[in-house]
Amino acid sequence: MLFYTITEGAEKVPVSHFIAAVKSTGLLTSDPRLRDCMEKIREAVRESAGEVMMDLELFRKCVGGNIVLLSLAFRRKFIIPEFEAFVGIINHIYYTSKLQQDGQVAKYIPHLTKFSPDLWGVSLCTVDGQRHSVGDTKVPFCLQSCVKPLEYAIAVHEHGTERVHHYVGKEPSGFKFNKLSLDEEDKPHNPMVNAGAIVISSLIKPGVNKAEKFDYVMEFVKKMTGREYVGFSNATFQSEKETGDRNYAIGYYLKEKKCFPEGADMIDALDFYFQLCAIEVTCESGSIMAATLANGGICPITGERVLSTEAVRNTLSLMHSCGMYDYSGQFAFHVGLPAKSGVSGAVLLVVPNVMGVMCWSPPVDKVGNSVRGIHFCQELVSMFNFHNYDNLKHFLKKQDPRRQSDDDRVNLKLEKQLSHQLNSHTYKNTVWKMDS
Repeated sequence: MLFYTITEGAEKVPVSHFIAAVKSTGLLTSDPRLRDCMEKIREAVRESAGEVMMDLELFRKCVGGNIVLLSLAFRRKFIIPEFEAFVGIINHIYYTSKLQQDGQVAKYIPHLTKFSPDLWGVSLCTVDGQRHSVGDTKVPFCLQSCVKPLEYAIAVHEHGTERVHHYVGKEPSGFKFNKLSLDEEDKPHNPMVNAGAIVISSLIKPGVNKAEKFDYVMEFVKKMTGREYVGFSNATFQSEKETGDRNYAIGYYLKEKKCFPEGADMIDALDFYFQLCAIEVTCESGSIMAATLANGGICPITGERVLSTEAVRNTLSLMHSCGMYDYSGQFAFHVGLPAKSGVSGAVLLVVPNVMGVMCWSPPVDKVGNSVRGIHFCQELVSMFNFHNYDNLKHFLKKQDPRRQSDDDRVNLKLEKQLSHQLNSHTYKNTVWKMDS
């Protein structure tokens, strides 16, 4: 029985022991799926004079509505079964990356210069809702270019692939993200460069007033983060508008080349784009957003479908090929995972079907990627077989923290049995007799 698995055979344990056991699986007590369970525990604590002991009766009362989730957790059926060991390695990579002192805080958006270069946080959320955070993970920061994949995903979710790519291409540009450049069909190269993102912003809720359009996107982002922190930095928005000459130049160039949908207003599209870049998250809420992409568009901690599978597939494909500015090819080669960076120092990393990660540290390199964030991603893939091609047969052995499927377990058992037979004296004798 699950109760005795948790209590290790004891008839009663302190409630604190149960909560510690829950946390060890990667679940947080603030997880909305555990709301009823935690409320009943708090009620029991309020009614007790001393320390509350959990017996089988209280366990059934508290866990009844969450028995499926907690059974998966305690029976190690989550995607990362040995979660404490896994986060131990994550913490090691975090502190190794913290030693990186290169890069500078971006200066061309004045408001960003107010952030300390020492800030450094990493949060992760798995597709089962297991979570871990280390460092400055509660500090809000602007998404900047990390909003581009979200904006694109919303547009595809709303209009479908064909309509969106009537206006924007799919190819890496080979140029800087803010270059005045179009492809041979006079379309922005892809949605991850400024020109593409500005055109995409004109596709979202056309004909709706600015306030409703912004609220619509904010609601989408809140759903992706499981309704954890999402804010808006008006100071950053105003700062970008005042210093956004390059983006205005791109806007007028797009207008001249008739890149916008019919009836779209270029200035409105730019304003909306500046607003989206100024949306704030924390590492903690951003990791859930990344995990929603890793989970095929379903938020892991609410179970709500936010994006269509088509939108997620397209978004991850473009993040993989175009997401890291002029470093996209190098990142695809060395890390092999979909990611998007922003000049605020954010790196949104997706390990499909496993987890989402949000790294944040303001110092960025010459192409605009967080120095510590890039180092963390590279170290993560050097430790674990998360690279897109690490699953090739006979590839170098790395750690695989993922839960093996039942088929994998059967195959592994058969391999071990065969290996044992091959090395046993009995098997050798059998082969010798058959040969003779």
